[in-house]
Amino acid sequence: MKSISFDSTNAICGALFVATGAFFAFQSLGLDLGTAIRMGPGYFPLVLACVLMLLGAIIFIQALRVEGEPVGALAWRGMLFILPAPVFFGLTVRGLGFAPALFVTAFIACFASQKMNLFSAIILSLLLTVFSVAVFSYGLGLPFERFGPWIRF
Repeated sequence: MKSISFDSTNAICGALFVATGAFFAFQSLGLDLGTAIRMGPGYFPLVLACVLMLLGAIIFIQALRVEGEPVGALAWRGMLFILPAPVFFGLTVRGLGFAPALFVTAFIACFASQKMNLFSAIILSLLLTVFSVAVFSYGLGLPFERFGPWIRF
């Protein structure tokens, strides 16, 4: 008899997508759905949740058809630097302003890679900040403070 083999990484991923989609679909049912022509606040979240569940089911079914590689080690360095970066931005953007908060956020996220050195991180963060300020502040004219009350010039 042939043993069942499956890709455990994709199976876990598909199951998580289905569970997350089911959770948000259930939560969106508490909102007014409306109709396809006159959508309520719960319509679009429900549609997105259903799409997520469908994609998760497809990934899960594909995982049952092929044998995959075992799950590798977790990238702790990436999680320790990538996850706190947007949290830092959200907590400091009003006080520091857009430019300094974005610079420090990008600087923190740069060190998720082991190949990044201090000079490259500063240059990359500076370029990202200049580009973002040019696009969002000057190009699109979004109304936010470039430098906040914590660091007035």
